[in-house]
Amino acid sequence: MSKLADERELLSKPGDTILETIEHIRMSQVELAERMGKTPSKINDIISGKEPITLTTALKLEKVLGIDAQFWLNREMLYREKLLRINQEETLEKYKDWLKIQPIKELKAYGYLKTEKVSPVMAEECLKFYGVSTPVQWESLYVNRYATSSFRKSDAHKATLGGLAAFLRMGEIEMRKLKLGLYSKDAFKEILKEIKKMIRIHPEDFALRLQQYCSRVGVAVIYTANIPKAPISGVARWVGGTPLIQLTDRYKSNDHFWFSFFHEAGHILLHGKKDVFIEDLEEYELDTKKEIEADNFANKWLLPENITEELSDKISEKEIRQLARKYDTHPAIVLARLQYLEILPYSFGNKLKLKVVLDKYINRK
Repeated sequence: MSKLADERELLSKPGDTILETIEHIRMSQVELAERMGKTPSKINDIISGKEPITLTTALKLEKVLGIDAQFWLNREMLYREKLLRINQEETLEKYKDWLKIQPIKELKAYGYLKTEKVSPVMAEECLKFYGVSTPVQWESLYVNRYATSSFRKSDAHKATLGGLAAFLRMGEIEMRKLKLGLYSKDAFKEILKEIKKMIRIHPEDFALRLQQYCSRVGVAVIYTANIPKAPISGVARWVGGTPLIQLTDRYKSNDHFWFSFFHEAGHILLHGKKDVFIEDLEEYELDTKKEIEADNFANKWLLPENITEELSDKISEKEIRQLARKYDTHPAIVLARLQYLEILPYSFGNKLKLKVVLDKYINRK
């Protein structure tokens, strides 16, 4: 017999106290039923725990047995609570397979899980992290809503689905900590002009400033750790009527960071509130047309299209810096555009790019 089965077997029911009491005063169950105005079968159900002790029953027991109704109600409540916890723990034992697809290491590292060993306690912590009562609700909210049927059904993608769900949930949790103004599409467009000015100087606290600028106009910008089994560079979606842009430092460079931000901003401004865009997750199906629109949005904000017309035959780092000054941007943005257009190889001039590490902006509980 298992430990939980033993606990269930040894758990004392309120009916045990009723039996002890009537035996002490030499009263049969039939007499108790007659004095309480209930059938013997009903009394048997109460004693066996099949039927709970209600307030009405407690008051009748008080009159017949001389023990306060509150005693019986407390006894019943404690019994049902302990029984429920045993039942829950038995159910949580069945969730160990679900835990196998969760990014446990990362959830521990960022303080969302405290329990060390895979156990029913960890399963309960994980459910609390997601804010759901069972894995069924988890699947409905974080898998079915964001992944296609073929993606969901593939065993090869199970760990990816767990990582994706955790990533999305982290964004929701951290978003609650921000003080956000009312969202305004026009105000967001205006604040993008201020943000663009920041790209050139790339201050040390650029990530914090970006978050503050966007919060002012009702857009949540959250920095999240990259989860190895679900490598994502950015996500754009609406959560509870609030636009949420979730970014990582996956590529560790300022050109990638700023392109990702403006790409996600494009999704928020150009596309619907029901749309969800998860970037760079392999085999995750995105709307190609909308992705191209977001790419074009980011490109237009970062640099004009005709920049290639100004290039010399032999491009130097000095020329890239000059173009960056002319268009009030960072040399990394110019270089990245030329590399994307295959005008320059990816091996050229990468010392012009700045390293981006967001660790200090990623909240740990």
